[in-house]
Amino acid sequence: MSGPLWLTPDDRQDTLPVIPRPRPRWAAADDPVDELAERLRDMIEAAVHPDEIAAILESDGMTDDHIRLTYGRRNSFELAEDLYDRVPRTYPEPVRAPGDPWHVALLPCLLRGLVFALPGLAYVLGAPFATGAAPVAVLLAGALTGWAWNQALAHRAYTWLGLGDRPAAARALLVGAPLGALAGTGVACAAAGAGEGPAVAFASVQALYQAAATVLLVLGRERLLLAALAPMSAGAVVALAYDVPDPARLVLLAVSPLAVLVLAAGELLRGAAGSRRPRPGGPRLLASLPYGVFGLATGVLVLYAALDGAPSGAAAAPGAVALTLSMGPAEWLLHRFRSGSLAGLRGATTPGEFRWATLGTLARCLGQYLAVLVVLAALGTLVWPRAGGFDGTRFLGLLLIGTLMWTGLLLQAFGAVLVAAGVCGVAALAVLCGAGSLLAPGGAALLLAALAFARLGRATAHRG
Repeated sequence: MSGPLWLTPDDRQDTLPVIPRPRPRWAAADDPVDELAERLRDMIEAAVHPDEIAAILESDGMTDDHIRLTYGRRNSFELAEDLYDRVPRTYPEPVRAPGDPWHVALLPCLLRGLVFALPGLAYVLGAPFATGAAPVAVLLAGALTGWAWNQALAHRAYTWLGLGDRPAAARALLVGAPLGALAGTGVACAAAGAGEGPAVAFASVQALYQAAATVLLVLGRERLLLAALAPMSAGAVVALAYDVPDPARLVLLAVSPLAVLVLAAGELLRGAAGSRRPRPGGPRLLASLPYGVFGLATGVLVLYAALDGAPSGAAAAPGAVALTLSMGPAEWLLHRFRSGSLAGLRGATTPGEFRWATLGTLARCLGQYLAVLVVLAALGTLVWPRAGGFDGTRFLGLLLIGTLMWTGLLLQAFGAVLVAAGVCGVAALAVLCGAGSLLAPGGAALLLAALAFARLGRATAHRG
């Protein structure tokens, strides 16, 4: 730039006297960067990384050309780093302590974990009707199909609920749940051989239950689901200690799924009664696909590790039941991590300090989840002594699978579902192709834990 504004008093002897213009109220110095720092001081003081300041500058309409001409910096990031260095971090205490939006009660989460695990008691009642490896393989094939389908369906319905459109969520469940039941039954039929009609029938009931239970869980009807499962659960507990006649087993196996199906149908009919035309710009179908892949991959890894690579009997029960029951505490600890990261954002004064705070929160929550998993496995071994104890390999496999599942769910919660689904999918494919039962889950667990820290150690991942 050129002109009289850049002249010294000696250079201006042949001009009229200069009358200085009043400086803005917020100006603190002749340096325009100091003036900007003073004007934005409150926001700069609260930033834990220069990138947050750069976002403020860009949202204020400052282009790189304007920044070069006015402040002599190349772009918003260079100016943000300068502002970050000039203004110290301070965190004045608010008049009222802010609330924790991620606080949830423990009891509802434990209830959901119990609801996830109770259907496994159906295998206790149905054991006399499906003996041998082939019928069990039919049941597992149908179950894996249901897990994958209903995981994707639940994501789509939850997305509609998040948009405030409950009728659209009910419509998605009304269409998707029956299709999922048909898919599970079809896969079970394809996996069945001659003389395996009872296993196919059991798999069909299992597919119907999975679809109906997904409806009730998504719509927040866990207590209704728990009440419907009570007859079958009580009968299975009795069957563990006494010989229950086959007709009674069949009645108990039919009553609870039928009750769940009736309750789910009632919820969907009530939801459809208030349906309206879907709003434009709803969730895409393909957006739910990674969630289905994640459900399928984790299901394969859990079953493979629990069964030691072979579809055989009860030896896997304590580990599989522990993993299922632990999903309730896992959900609660995901919220605790959110709360801890929010506290870290409020208290950290540097990016490094925030990263270490996040690492501590991550390690604490993951450690608590693994401790719960160990306690549940030990209790399962005491309740079911015929299943045998845990040797070192099975114990380590349980911890690795638990780490994989919790860190995968954590990454999903922060929008990194493609990462979680990809890593778990590769690990599941590896074990199906004959890799060691600990090598693939172990590598996937360590990778997901490292990715979780790398991604969540940045303050920008926790904004919003």
